[in-house]
Amino acid sequence: MGESGEQLTALSLAEVSALVRAKKVSPVELTRACLSRIEALDPKLNSFITVTAETALAAAGAAEGEIQRGSWKGPLHGIPIALKDLVDTRGVRTTAGSNVLRDRVPTEDAEIVRRLQAAGAVLLGKLNLHEFAYGGTTVVSAFGVVRNPWSLGRSAGGSSAGSATAVAAGLCYGAIGSDTGGSIREPAAFCGIVGLKPTYGRVSTRGVIPLSESLDHVGPMTRRVRDAALMLQPLASDVDDRGCANPPVPDYARALEAKPGLRLGLPRVPFYEALHPDVDEAIRQALAVLESLGCRARDVTLDAGSEASLPVLRAEVYACHEPTVTSSPELYQPETLKRIRGGAEITASAYITARRRLEALRREVRAVFESVDLLVTPTTPVPAPVIDELVADMPNLRAKEFVMLRNTRPFNTLGLPALSLPCGFTKDGLPIGLQIAGAPGDEVRVLALAHAYEQATDWHARKPPLA
Repeated sequence: MGESGEQLTALSLAEVSALVRAKKVSPVELTRACLSRIEALDPKLNSFITVTAETALAAAGAAEGEIQRGSWKGPLHGIPIALKDLVDTRGVRTTAGSNVLRDRVPTEDAEIVRRLQAAGAVLLGKLNLHEFAYGGTTVVSAFGVVRNPWSLGRSAGGSSAGSATAVAAGLCYGAIGSDTGGSIREPAAFCGIVGLKPTYGRVSTRGVIPLSESLDHVGPMTRRVRDAALMLQPLASDVDDRGCANPPVPDYARALEAKPGLRLGLPRVPFYEALHPDVDEAIRQALAVLESLGCRARDVTLDAGSEASLPVLRAEVYACHEPTVTSSPELYQPETLKRIRGGAEITASAYITARRRLEALRREVRAVFESVDLLVTPTTPVPAPVIDELVADMPNLRAKEFVMLRNTRPFNTLGLPALSLPCGFTKDGLPIGLQIAGAPGDEVRVLALAHAYEQATDWHARKPPLA
């Protein structure tokens, strides 16, 4: 790939969007640059399952023509992005990383795909993931392990590992991930990018292969906070999939300019406990930066609600997969099959009790935000683990994943908007993430604080040392 292509793929979504709008760069140039980088680097990373080069170039050409005629649709017009491979795409296979669906070709697009296409985005293809999104390491996929661009021997997290790796490595300008227990934020932290899980119901999951409908969220993964705001704009809806009203959709990019002098809550238990020393130090420094921006921090108590989310998760996963697990168990990876079958143990009574508890927690958590504006925690207690060590100890893989996802899972239970962004590196050069969470519907302040922190630091400017 030529020097100009490398320079283009190093830019953020917002930066190339401005160039496209000014007609200084064409969508076709951007798309060719991304496709060239995918061809050069993805054999090592394994972030893509399917690359739709021909249709991407056609869409880029159409976008270029529209923009030349003065019909600019907005910041995503002509910008190459990619989709986690559990988002349905009409005419393009959607596998969920499993042999169960290896040859499945949907006849309809997911709602978020329709929205992205209406915004003029160019779709590059489908990204690898932990099988059926049921894990936090992506060492379990019918399409192989996804590798971390900061260190190829390390996990890229999960389940949205392909999304995180592709964004961090400059293979696309943004990606869609899904998040049931941290599957956007944990891989974002491990790969040194921004990952936003919106409020439950804010972004449609219609046409996204479910893991647990009570806990599933869909959101953007990008290199900068502004990019996440730009991607969220067309995805957000003022009505959720159940027909319930959401708050009106604000101008997320404009909200980034808000001054961040906010009241921050620090839920010490369990979020700040048993941290890796390098994570602990990075978070201490991040909190000092936030205080220098005029924020005031205080300790708060937060009910993490894990006792409610696990029975709900396990029962809903099993209900979704029971017919296939019964008829074709051999098509699943052994670890996934074991996890799914475990849900058969959840009784209807236990599920209903847990579901009621989850709804109560979502109501009760609003009281926390009477005394604070946002919650701040480490995204993960530990940095990205070594792939070979995970694979060599498969019986304990789930327990290790629960450690990695400990700080992210509560915000799925509570349905709160939460974002991870880079806040430092370990002594081994692995990224560390800072997590910011807000009250239901308050993506605006989450994004505003994240943007202010990003502008006050330079962690986002570092690039992974790809071989």
